[in-house]
Amino acid sequence: MRVIRSMILGLLLGAIVGLYFGWGQFPAESRNSGLSDLARPFRDDYIVMVAAGYAVDGDVDGVSQRLSRLGIDDAPSAIRESAERIIHSSARGLADIGLLVHLADGLGQLTQPMQPFLDVNRERA
Repeated sequence: MRVIRSMILGLLLGAIVGLYFGWGQFPAESRNSGLSDLARPFRDDYIVMVAAGYAVDGDVDGVSQRLSRLGIDDAPSAIRESAERIIHSSARGLADIGLLVHLADGLGQLTQPMQPFLDVNRERA
């Protein structure tokens, strides 16, 4: 019986001390981060998602609005830079590169490194 009382007392004291330090002395700090604070791989994910949206609706104004959430003011050049960087680093799959190239073409930013991927997409269609 003495062991059970000691365990219960220990659990209660441990919970009280844990709550005191966890909530009172050292509470967790919260911070709100915006999309502009995303790391490069996650920014690329977002840009590819924007390109996928463009492939569905063809809305150039929507692309600019969506990319402005990342803090990108010049959407066409940002898409061109991202597409070329991803092509050169082979950081994404062929489908994602195709989406980016299609968007760059729609924004008038098609460059020589992108051309082969545009031709591949046209052959698939």
